[in-house]
Amino acid sequence: MSKVGFVGLGIMGTPMAEHLIRAGHEVFLYSIPSIPERLVQAGGKACACGKEVAQQAEVIITMVPDTPHVASALFDPNGIAEGLTPGKIVVDMSSISPIETKEFAQKINALGCQYLDAPVSGGEVGAKNATLSIMVGGSEATFEKVKPLFELMGKNITLVGGNGDGQTAKVANQIIVALTIEAVGEALLFASKAGADPAKVRAALMGGFASSKILEVHGERMVKRTFNPGFRIELHQKDLNLALSSARKLGVSLPNTATCQELFNACAAHGGSAWDHSAMVRALEILAHFEIGQKD
Repeated sequence: MSKVGFVGLGIMGTPMAEHLIRAGHEVFLYSIPSIPERLVQAGGKACACGKEVAQQAEVIITMVPDTPHVASALFDPNGIAEGLTPGKIVVDMSSISPIETKEFAQKINALGCQYLDAPVSGGEVGAKNATLSIMVGGSEATFEKVKPLFELMGKNITLVGGNGDGQTAKVANQIIVALTIEAVGEALLFASKAGADPAKVRAALMGGFASSKILEVHGERMVKRTFNPGFRIELHQKDLNLALSSARKLGVSLPNTATCQELFNACAAHGGSAWDHSAMVRALEILAHFEIGQKD
């Protein structure tokens, strides 16, 4: 069994690390503000800093919110880089900038270590059920070494290309997810305002060409009004910022991505930064002055 480090134990990282512990790996843990006690009780080993994690582990995984957090986890004093020795592998499973990912990889490579960017899709449900989609950037040899660990956390595991390509795939994923949430929100809002039962409309659509995981999971959230995260709007805003800023550099227009970002912005303006991203529908409901499931 491997010695694995895991830095970043939030709503995604905690169940991901738990799968590794339960599979029998020796897992060294660090997180801010604290390490979940349940992971220690399950057999994980608490560490005082990222440096200590890297000193103990052969493969070090990071799962933190944004690009600056990854930079901090890797390169701050007492960070992961200070504990690395040649031959170790750093795997960033956060969703961050593809451009800065390439810079991080170069710095880790210069220490004689390998780097994979391996962002995930599937949210808290996928993390808990070990059904995440994992999009990987890095060398094939390093990917093959880490793949058995990925298989404990996910089902659809793809080596997309070199460093940064995993993050590029994740940005593309987040574009599709945001636009599909918006489409499902419009459809269910339209149906409900027209007098149809939105739950039954959703059930009918699930059997046709409009069926999707978003309609299944987030359509149900919209109907049942369960907007506890999940995946927070503020995190999806971060991902769409990556999409829109990268698109500007590439000279690509993403008009509907921009619209979805504005709808997220509207939710945030109404105190919804921490709502689940399916709550984008609330911005549409404000525009319509009508809520799904409401009776005229």
